[in-house]
Amino acid sequence: MDIPNTPIPDTAAFLDDPQRQPLEIDTEQRRGPAVFRWLTLAMEHVIATLLVALIISVSANVVGRALFNRSLPWADELARMIFIWLIFIGAAAAFARYEHIAVDFLVRRLKPRAAHVLYLLQHLIITALMGVIIWGGFLVISRASVRTAILNVPWNLVNVSLVLCAVFIAAVAIWRAWQSIQQIRSPTVSNDVSPTNDRGL
Repeated sequence: MDIPNTPIPDTAAFLDDPQRQPLEIDTEQRRGPAVFRWLTLAMEHVIATLLVALIISVSANVVGRALFNRSLPWADELARMIFIWLIFIGAAAAFARYEHIAVDFLVRRLKPRAAHVLYLLQHLIITALMGVIIWGGFLVISRASVRTAILNVPWNLVNVSLVLCAVFIAAVAIWRAWQSIQQIRSPTVSNDVSPTNDRGL
């Protein structure tokens, strides 16, 4: 039985949305504000460093238990703190690179101006949510005075990761909302149906 020789579809067509291009921050192609590109690269280097530190911390505890029958309580506490920082810095870096999971089935089929209206609404909602998180984070930081049990490190050193993450995401969301407004108002933006309509997604 002969199998028909059908070409494999280009996966980039399913991942890239050309209408979203004005909103993207790309460090390789230098798209987006320079400060966001630099901060994204800096966060990615911090993530790599923290990941190595997390692996070393967890491995030290495993080796201590397996070979010396003695756990390292400080390693568990350190790993927990590093993991929290990884979560929030990773979330901010992923937001900058548009790598969070999203359902874009509808927006790909809209006309460009309509798509940017949705992008504008999306980023205004994100900005509002980040504002709530920033406000709540500052309340927690201002009222927290406890330290970790073993390393005696102020918990605010961990709490500040949430605020920094929210500030960065809010700043990027505001910039993207402004970019969407410019796309909506621009007379050069075509109002034709997006070319992604015929991909059969």
